[in-house]
Amino acid sequence: MKKINILFIVLLNISNIMAQNKTQILVLIHSDQGGTYEMAKELAKGIEYDHNATAIIKQVRSSQHPELKNLPVATVEELPDYDGIAFGSPVYFGNISTGMSEFLSKTVNLWTNHALEGMPATVFMSAGSGAGKELALKSFWNSLAVHGMVLVSNGIRGTEGIDKSIPQGNTVLGTTTMASLNGVKRPTHDERQLAQIQGKNFAKVASALKGTYHREELTFTAKPKSLFNQALKEKNIILPEVPKPAGNYQPFVRTGNLIFINQVALKDGEIFHPGKLGVEVTEQEVKDATRVTMLNVLSVLNEAVGGDLSKVKQCVQLTGIFNTEEGYINHAGLMNTASDLAVEVFGEKGKHARATLGAASIPVNSSVEIQAIFEVE
Repeated sequence: MKKINILFIVLLNISNIMAQNKTQILVLIHSDQGGTYEMAKELAKGIEYDHNATAIIKQVRSSQHPELKNLPVATVEELPDYDGIAFGSPVYFGNISTGMSEFLSKTVNLWTNHALEGMPATVFMSAGSGAGKELALKSFWNSLAVHGMVLVSNGIRGTEGIDKSIPQGNTVLGTTTMASLNGVKRPTHDERQLAQIQGKNFAKVASALKGTYHREELTFTAKPKSLFNQALKEKNIILPEVPKPAGNYQPFVRTGNLIFINQVALKDGEIFHPGKLGVEVTEQEVKDATRVTMLNVLSVLNEAVGGDLSKVKQCVQLTGIFNTEEGYINHAGLMNTASDLAVEVFGEKGKHARATLGAASIPVNSSVEIQAIFEVE
């Protein structure tokens, strides 16, 4: 009995060692409607066909698509840990998708550290009608070539066996599927086969190159979120709790990459320096109220980006509305308080278009209201 147990343990250890020695290939995708994900699954089958490589499918950002919402999200920092990467994306007007482009734009630290040089890469895409697919594949190659990756094409592998009576997504640069063409289920049987052939070939190349290129240990700086929070702390900028809506509306609304926010001078549950300028409050008090209001805007914005203000790409527009008497003309001087705070927090990204105006009254007797638009990742 002891011999059997010892044999079992030995076999288990051998199995673990073999698994660890397998070529590890990341299949990294951005998928809108699931077409790229379908191709990724076929590519993964090809990668694992000979049982010498393991395919790990991940996406560049989370998705609410039913087939994608449970798919893990990759980080930029993990890319050098693999023996090869297969990149997949929809075609966006002859280019890679916005989601994939944004992910690749975050790989500057990898580039400056030569972290991906010599690593094999291959690409595949979901091409809609097929228009612009070669341009998009080339744009993919351009980005990866900058990293010094070894670009593995599919060539004409498998093309002799495809059904040429219908449009197919075969290209020498990488397989695609023409996802929006009617009459044929996409990906087609042949497109799936081409993707599997591409996966088989890529696994062979990645396995052959495994261990031949130098991997430096990368020391990543603190994440942008930590850096941003630390910078705010050093500047003594403390964001308040997000003010609760007083009616049937939301603190912010996001549409696409734009976030819209409206706030008044609420502090600790009460209006800070309420009233009309020149009657109940002075210019300095209104400026102080403007800072309180802008801090409320930033607090809501912080919630909108999940606590990571480094995701803010641009402060697009600020509009200041002030509770003033008729004839008052120095609104710009009041609003400078908010503009200066935006630039203090975001630097060049905080510079914005601006409008200021006076009003006979403002809700809840606030002396100021600020409307803000931000572009975010």
